[in-house]
Amino acid sequence: MTHSITVVGLGSGDPDQLTLGVWRRLQEAKRLYVRTEHHPVMALLHEREIPFQSFDSLYEQYDSFPDVYDAIADTLIREAGVSDMPLLYGVPGHPSVAERTVQLLRERCPEAGVELEVIGGESFIDQAFLRLGIDPIDGFALLDAAELQPYMLQPRVHTLIGQVYDAFTASDVKLALMERYPDDFEVYVCHALGVTGEEQITKVPLYELDRAEGYGNLSLIWVPRSTDDVVLNRSFDRLHEIVAILRSPEGCPWDREQTHQSIRKNFIEELYEALEAIDQDDPDGMREEFGDVILQVMLHSQMEEETGAFSVYDVIETLNEKLLFRHPHVFGDKGANNADEALGNWEQMKAEEKKRNGTDQVRKSQLDGIPKDLPALMKAYAIQKKAAKVGFDWDELGPVLEKVEEELSELKQAIAEKDADEQAAEFGDLLFAAVNISRFIKADPEEALSRTNDKFKKRFSYIEEQLRINGKTFDQTDLTEMDRWWEEAKRQ
Repeated sequence: MTHSITVVGLGSGDPDQLTLGVWRRLQEAKRLYVRTEHHPVMALLHEREIPFQSFDSLYEQYDSFPDVYDAIADTLIREAGVSDMPLLYGVPGHPSVAERTVQLLRERCPEAGVELEVIGGESFIDQAFLRLGIDPIDGFALLDAAELQPYMLQPRVHTLIGQVYDAFTASDVKLALMERYPDDFEVYVCHALGVTGEEQITKVPLYELDRAEGYGNLSLIWVPRSTDDVVLNRSFDRLHEIVAILRSPEGCPWDREQTHQSIRKNFIEELYEALEAIDQDDPDGMREEFGDVILQVMLHSQMEEETGAFSVYDVIETLNEKLLFRHPHVFGDKGANNADEALGNWEQMKAEEKKRNGTDQVRKSQLDGIPKDLPALMKAYAIQKKAAKVGFDWDELGPVLEKVEEELSELKQAIAEKDADEQAAEFGDLLFAAVNISRFIKADPEEALSRTNDKFKKRFSYIEEQLRINGKTFDQTDLTEMDRWWEEAKRQ
């Protein structure tokens, strides 16, 4: 017994656009199912008294479209299996365009022993090209409103967004588009393209997208392609393009002359300015300073791209691969119930990564891999963490505090002996021992000292303010008076 399903496309809407082959199949069908009755061709079937069964009731039974589509596919395969009489299934538009039920049938029919035949029809894309005057050679993207994400959007090409069934879906589309386009960017709301007497094409600013009326099964949104800087400036590709232009022969003379070494210090300066914006909890400052840090990455990457070594896209690829590999508890099957377990996974996968690429053989010391130009306080912290990983560490805080006292005593002795070199050496030992405390109390030493610096500046500024109020300068005060103001500042 042969079980089969034939899928036919009912066209974009207007019955006049129905293909002759599909119309013959509809007339000859003994068992006809349609995904939805809400399609202009259904009027033609009623007129010719062609019986059919729709799946509209399933839309009421299930909470999500994926569940509906699963149920439709399962029902069709089950019904095909109970008889050798061919089953015909009609879907809006073209069966291979934005039709999830057909994709499911392609996946499931072979396993179920059901033969599947797909016959095309006019797609809503055809009518969109015709009615909106879009030339696909300019580039276009067809996206599903239900799955739309900002990263899918490409402003340089025409974007057609289908499956916009209602105002709620349109609202989600609006929010996604606003991540890449200005709020007043003009888009087109299109209903029943090519259907005589029903077609509507309305241009609206993006912020009014979900206020438009008439959304339904034959609705789509057209976002015209744009080369406007206001739009493109929100894209990473535009940044890459700008940096490449700046470094080109026709670009900026200063940018062309720069090398890795000449702008090396800029990288450090921009990082510290970004950290300052973070410490000040300044969103506007962070937005600007993060951009300056990214610019440094772009410039250095562009220099390498010009030599053929790598591009910024290689940098991104390497980073993505690293994030995926080192988070098996997110992108794999390894669990992590808390931050410590997640960090353990990270370190384990990092070690595995080094083993795979051979870098674990290159390093001769457990302390290798710490940047030589790292600030001394941060480097001390990193050295101690690496040493602790192999067991070179105290088990508790007590001996660490005793070590600080020991180093302080040795520093006092060096000061008493007036040995400048020994004083500097013992002071370094004291600082190193103090950094060790930070690991045990889980306080980053760089951040702790930074907070103390800010606290000192605030209290010292209070002293300066009191001097101003009292009409004095530092030459006209003494330590006793300043210390009194210092104590007042501590109580503020």
